Amino acid sequence: MSNYRRARTYGGTYFFTVVTYKRQQFLTDEPFRSILRDSIETTRNQHPFTINSWVLLPDHLHCIWTLPDNDHNFSKHWGIIKARFSKHAKAFLHNNKWITSSKQKHRESTIWQRRFWEHQIRNEYDYQNHMDYIHYNPVKHKLVDRVADWPYSTFHRYAQQGIYPKDWGGNIDIVNIDYGE
Repeated sequence: MSNYRRARTYGGTYFFTVVTYKRQQFLTDEPFRSILRDSIETTRNQHPFTINSWVLLPDHLHCIWTLPDNDHNFSKHWGIIKARFSKHAKAFLHNNKWITSSKQKHRESTIWQRRFWEHQIRNEYDYQNHMDYIHYNPVKHKLVDRVADWPYSTFHRYAQQGIYPKDWGGNIDIVNIDYGE
């Protein structure tokens, strides 16, 4: 059994990437956006965390969360969210042909990749680079020409607050994450 090392800091801030199984493209479709939103909110009511930023693309999502001071177990949060989503979306998305012995053993659906990518945010510079990466991601994947044209993103909230200019990220090269200290 794999033993993955994960940063576990109480009250930590983390960047995540979560991907659908076989890169299925359904996350931006209704009713799946609603199922995901409900799964997240139900989980947040029971196990609070703050969503700092978010972008939802057809086959994956990126986000930054901050956990409360008494919590470090983001894996538990993701497990609950993915399980709830899978339970409610199974009738639409389950594919028996994709069930492997490993998926049966781990009681997994054919909706999500087993794991997710996580990175603990180390400082303000790291935070801002990941925020920019998240918001620019729809342009990077050529889903839109301008960040403002993608509806499934916290960019709009930040642009309205004046944190990003409304025309930020239009027709420019990809924002590169630089892990400078």
